[in-house]
Amino acid sequence: MEASPHIQRILQRLPDRPGVYQHYDAEGKLLYIGKAKSLKKRVASYFNKKTYENGKTRLLVQKIADVRFIVVETEVDALLLENSLIKEHQPRYNIELKDDKTYPSIVIRKERFPRVHTTRNVIKNGSEYFGPYASVKTMHAVLNIARNLHPIRNCKYDLSQKNIDAGKFRTCLEYDMGNCKAPCVGKQSLEDYDAGVEAIREILRGNIKNLIRTADLAMKEASSRFEFEEAEAHKRKKLALEKFQAKSTVVNQNIHNVEVYSVVSDPSAGYVNYMKIMDGSIVHGQTIELRKRLDESDQELLEYGILEFRNRSQLHSAEVFTNIEVRPIIEGVKWHVPLRGDKKRLIELSERNAKYTMLDRRKQQEQVDPEAAQMRIMETLKKDLHLKELPVHIECFDNSNTQGTNPASACVVFKRAKPAKSDYRKFNIKTVQGPDDFASMAEVVHRRYKRLVDEGEPLPQLIIVDGGKGQLSSAVGALEQLNLMGKVAIIGIAKRLEELYFPGDSIPLHLDKRSESLKLIQRMRDEAHRFSLAHHRKRRSAAALHSALDDIPGIGPATRQKLMDAFGTADAVKKAKEEALLKVVSLKVAQAIRLWASELD
Repeated sequence: MEASPHIQRILQRLPDRPGVYQHYDAEGKLLYIGKAKSLKKRVASYFNKKTYENGKTRLLVQKIADVRFIVVETEVDALLLENSLIKEHQPRYNIELKDDKTYPSIVIRKERFPRVHTTRNVIKNGSEYFGPYASVKTMHAVLNIARNLHPIRNCKYDLSQKNIDAGKFRTCLEYDMGNCKAPCVGKQSLEDYDAGVEAIREILRGNIKNLIRTADLAMKEASSRFEFEEAEAHKRKKLALEKFQAKSTVVNQNIHNVEVYSVVSDPSAGYVNYMKIMDGSIVHGQTIELRKRLDESDQELLEYGILEFRNRSQLHSAEVFTNIEVRPIIEGVKWHVPLRGDKKRLIELSERNAKYTMLDRRKQQEQVDPEAAQMRIMETLKKDLHLKELPVHIECFDNSNTQGTNPASACVVFKRAKPAKSDYRKFNIKTVQGPDDFASMAEVVHRRYKRLVDEGEPLPQLIIVDGGKGQLSSAVGALEQLNLMGKVAIIGIAKRLEELYFPGDSIPLHLDKRSESLKLIQRMRDEAHRFSLAHHRKRRSAAALHSALDDIPGIGPATRQKLMDAFGTADAVKKAKEEALLKVVSLKVAQAIRLWASELD
């Protein structure tokens, strides 16, 4: 079924990431909630089919007028979030999921010598719950790993010190099998048992790096003692931990009735994401766009977005998580900027959705108004590089050579953030001998801008050189000779860590790897490298095809080809008699060849 133009534009922008998608009708009513390993592929599949076996699906697709989505980290997260949202909103077309199924969790009991086991019932008695787990198999794998690493009891006895001292218990089969250290008869201290429970708690939280490192060291130590069975056991434990996928970052039973907010922005707008957490599950998520008027800060945008969401949805949570500090704009609310753990993961998830919305808006803008998108990129670059002028015209230089042979350079030109290929220029290095990138850069920059100045052509607002401080210093020296420093901004980009260097500053600038500014600079650098390398390869190929016959006066490409066809090699031409040569070329050329041959002898 063919999608509407609006849906087609959404399909083009959907990320190839796990997440949950929501179908809405023309009146804004939620029709269906689904999960996807790839949002882009799954949502597109609804509109790629001409016929549907399921009549309900056909009716659903006919009604879809809008699609919204929430990005998550894994497919398991998508399954859990889908379950939470369906229970909250009860969409009409999610009939098969309208049940009260509860995913199982792992609980650490609040008791002396705590038990650790699975449950589907959450009782608020101080016990700790981890999960829920979308897969029972996964949950039991997690629990088995934890128990194998740190044996704990599974009996229901009241292990008070009084009962232990009274000798009310005796060891059982679990102790004989090595699954328990028998704290019931005093064979394991409370401190040692609690240390094991704390290690299990770290596993359930997903903090397993130290455990993997410990298992690896134990494996190597056992191997050095030639205890290969023990080493193999540690190896299996290490592999199990490495393959173990910790509990979902979407859900945590200990986080209840909390609002999560994050903000990202570009020069023209801010994007505030909101998520509502109830009983450890995300029950709602949304991102709004706030157009900037007076270059508002991220803090101002976030505070405005929080007030907007709370007024719009009548939210009254007593605890709020944010990705940056905000002022206490609402009385009676606890404000936190989480720095670690599950709360931090929720903030990261919120930020990720805000960023995807921002990228989605940019793609929309590029579809309907390419010039506005170009202006936004230029304004972002101006802000990030602290330029005095809008970089409408940018030029980038790169050098290429093979051990100093056939040195070449190139200049690519971008105007309004787009390649202006008719303005690209190639350079053959004339004054530099050997592989000297610095001198080559100085030569081509001087030649390029001396010509522009002499011809009265406009100068760029920004020059980019491919290289670090050395290449940048050489280019700056060339501009100083032309009295252009201060009139044109110039930077260098180093390949290793993508640092940006400025004249006279030894400390590089590191832009966010996902920023539009860095992506534009990288694109120009890569384009300059491609163009320069193509020119260098062409020169190298031409040099490789050069023949000794080209040095003989009066022999051009056509005559050379005739001689090569007739004699095969330049050496055979050199040894040929004049009579043989006259069968192929004129007398004048034959005499020139014999003179050349005699000079070589």
